[in-house]
Amino acid sequence: MKEQLSKGSRQSTRSTLTAAASDWREGRRLRAFELYQQQGWTQQRIATALGVTQGAVSQWMSRAEQGGGPQALFTRPPKGATPRLSAEQLEELPDLLRQGAQAYGFVGEVWTRERVGAVIERAYGVRYHKRHVGRILDKIGWSVQKPVRVAAQRDEAKVEEWTQKEWPSLKKGG
Repeated sequence: MKEQLSKGSRQSTRSTLTAAASDWREGRRLRAFELYQQQGWTQQRIATALGVTQGAVSQWMSRAEQGGGPQALFTRPPKGATPRLSAEQLEELPDLLRQGAQAYGFVGEVWTRERVGAVIERAYGVRYHKRHVGRILDKIGWSVQKPVRVAAQRDEAKVEEWTQKEWPSLKKGG
């Protein structure tokens, strides 16, 4: 059975913890804890009233019991390593890359992940694996350029001559 509370009684039962919630999910967890501890509601009744599963309520209550109370229900910081480049540095990176690869001592104007990684390391003292450099480029709206591999000793005139004179005769004989 779903209990209906009037708006006035709902406001009066709110604790200061619920009012201090930083987002609605956090507020919902704190409200569940409040209903469980202070008003003696069952987990099933809380789940029905808040529109969540009983398993979610059970996890929240376990967190609160093991974590030392309602503070364990506050929003946690995101998992993972903190970014090594700040938001300002990410904003500056496209300006650095617009200077061109030759400005950093590279031959040719092609930006590869390795080259961008070298620029990041020179400018900010942060070293990244080339795969992560690709993710950073995605984040700032740049795409990786793959260099065309051409032999240094290649003679374009001789290649063109061979394509025009030799190749047709070989093609006919085959």
